[in-house]
Amino acid sequence: MIRERAYPVEPWYVRETRLDMDVLAQSESVFALSNGHVGLRGNLDEGEPHGLPGTYLNSFYELRPLPYAEAGFGFPESGQTVVNVTNGKLIRLLVDDEPLDVRYGELLAHERVLDLRAGTLHRELHWRSPAGREVKVRSTRLVSFTQRAVAAINYEVEAVDGPLRLIIQSELVANETLPAQSRDPRVAAVLESPLQAEEELTTDDGGLLIHRTKVSGLRVAAAMEHEVYAPGRKTIESEGYEDWVRTTIGCVLKPGETLRVVKYLAYGWSSRRSLPAMRDQVEAALTGARLDGWDGLRREQREYLDEFWDTADVVVEGDPEIQQAVRFGMFHVLQAGARAERRPLTAKGLTGPGYDGHAFWDTEMFVLPVLTYTHPAAVRDALHWRHGTLAAAQERARTLNLEGAAFPWRTIEGSESSGYWPAGTAAFHIAAGVADALRRYVQVTGDTALEREIGLELLVETARLWRSLGHHDRHGQFHIDGVTGPDEYTAVKNDNIYTNLMAQRNLVAAADAVMRYRDEAFHLGVTDEESAAWRDAAASMHIPYDEEIDVHEQVEGFTRLQEWDFEHTPPEKYPLLLHYPYFDLYRKQVVKQADLVLAMHWRGDAFTPEEKLRNFLYYERRTVRDSSLSACTQSVLAAEVGHPELAHVYLREAALMDLHDLNENTRDGVHMASLAGAWIALVAGFGGLRDHDGNLSFAPRLSSRLGRLEFSLQWRGMRLRVDVRSDRTTYALRHGEPDDVLELRHHGETVRVSRAEPVTLPIPPAEVSGPAPEQAPGRAPLLRLPENEP
Repeated sequence: MIRERAYPVEPWYVRETRLDMDVLAQSESVFALSNGHVGLRGNLDEGEPHGLPGTYLNSFYELRPLPYAEAGFGFPESGQTVVNVTNGKLIRLLVDDEPLDVRYGELLAHERVLDLRAGTLHRELHWRSPAGREVKVRSTRLVSFTQRAVAAINYEVEAVDGPLRLIIQSELVANETLPAQSRDPRVAAVLESPLQAEEELTTDDGGLLIHRTKVSGLRVAAAMEHEVYAPGRKTIESEGYEDWVRTTIGCVLKPGETLRVVKYLAYGWSSRRSLPAMRDQVEAALTGARLDGWDGLRREQREYLDEFWDTADVVVEGDPEIQQAVRFGMFHVLQAGARAERRPLTAKGLTGPGYDGHAFWDTEMFVLPVLTYTHPAAVRDALHWRHGTLAAAQERARTLNLEGAAFPWRTIEGSESSGYWPAGTAAFHIAAGVADALRRYVQVTGDTALEREIGLELLVETARLWRSLGHHDRHGQFHIDGVTGPDEYTAVKNDNIYTNLMAQRNLVAAADAVMRYRDEAFHLGVTDEESAAWRDAAASMHIPYDEEIDVHEQVEGFTRLQEWDFEHTPPEKYPLLLHYPYFDLYRKQVVKQADLVLAMHWRGDAFTPEEKLRNFLYYERRTVRDSSLSACTQSVLAAEVGHPELAHVYLREAALMDLHDLNENTRDGVHMASLAGAWIALVAGFGGLRDHDGNLSFAPRLSSRLGRLEFSLQWRGMRLRVDVRSDRTTYALRHGEPDDVLELRHHGETVRVSRAEPVTLPIPPAEVSGPAPEQAPGRAPLLRLPENEP
């Protein structure tokens, strides 16, 4: 685990002031750069030492078998694993024949800075070689948001004493040797030498490698070119072999002189394009990069981020760590989706190989809600990706003897990539998540063209799934049996409330869309009888409730299950999934992550305030948060039911998940949903944002630690800025037409906001009653504010 405050607390930077070899892999994830297409882990320029090398392309994968001790009908036979592609980050430096390696000689100074406004990773070091020769190195790395295929590195070496003979070896390397696989099943399977060489080319100032995966048959091309600036005579030459190309640069520097090298990188992959086409694609990308030059790439990067932060920034006063962390989280969320362009937003983004590089339901229920309000173009592309996998989801449904579309528990290219596992195989709720992400996107953007083009079909096919998966009992109630909700410790149960309520909204949304697009619905084979059946199922959806203790049951019969023995579960036995059999977890009252509590967030319109409080208190004592997805949701509901101080510590857990490596697995990539969860906890928790009825509503109320919360939202071409203080909230419109008016609700009161007239309203006093929430023994929030802070 990264000790607390390993990085100084700064509002716009994540800064590493010393090189800690014990957490090198974690820092490589924290300092990863991506644009949604290309991802570079934050490895040191010289390549070694490293924790986990990594260069990734979105959706570039290899197939691997999924072995079973005993096969069963419908079990997926192969899975997809993200591939570490050609590494173009490598820039090795030799100082009078001594390789710069921070493990040797003396590292006199070291600093790395992730600049969240510039979109760059900057590194400075001062090194003395074993022979006593000193150099200062400055490097700046970026992955371009404006030129999708391009990354670039500006590398400078200054001679401190001299003269010095410097040799730079800049490389492209495929099939790097990776560290041994962790025993944790959530960590990616390691593939040895997955790439087969197809072509190698060299030029005076660069080179190119083209490879193909052995089983999936995907082709990847990587190319590099260099601009070299040296004060005197220099040499440049290149050589190449199957798995590597190297450009070597040599010069002699006097004290105070600097050698500067700009390295341009281009990446592309395809399952269909020919080798010559891939070669031309990356060469053209390099030409575009050199046309703008290093200064142009940096300027474009800053302009892109200036526009993003104008909408997406969240201002927090009172907790500087949260201010830094929420911006860090938003930066990584943007990096995951900015240029994904109809490819998935995965659980780790392109920051590491965790979860085999797969996309889960996290995308639709945690990441896309944030991007919908801050960068909706990325959501449009993510919905197109899901629609592009619809045929695979329909085929999966047929395999399971269901109608409609059964989207996979985990995937890269659309087919189910998880071996049979009750918690995943029966997690049909992902279908409702896809429908909800579509509903929210259309509601926020007004993009009815996308709804007509792909949205209707997504809604129809998911509604068909629910109608075939569920059934009416003899009393007319509709049940969805044998499913797993978000809580993976309560698997294959009947009437999971989260699933039922999200399916209910899905069914109604599909029936409403059919009414709007009658012709398109006809071509999809939807009849009036079918859409009426959807409405009937939604209206009669069964919602389990324990009348005896006055709480909703997460699943039918949950409250009668045996209680988990928390008192005799030692801290080292968490997460439970690594120390106890699933059979034991499935039959006890123990909750891995927010489930019913999550339903009260996204379907809060189905519960009364009194029910929310009782439910929250009951499930808080049984939720162990063995998933990073849980803390942000518990923060949202704690704030809503009148416990803002608890909400604040859960916010800290979600926001600092990776900066503090709280789950001790940041080495495998950052937790994208938890990073998005920091925004959710602030905006939906302390800001009180809800969109249940198609309209914006807010119920802001801060914790005692926060003096101010300010955030913005996009809504139908307008930008709403919400400024929350301890006693009042101001709503103001920016952008849009001069006569635009936005109607919203503030603590239940209808408010009309125009560009000309911001509205300031008081925050009513909180009404808190009943006992304080209690967590299961040993499962209190992981991070609290230091005692000496206000």
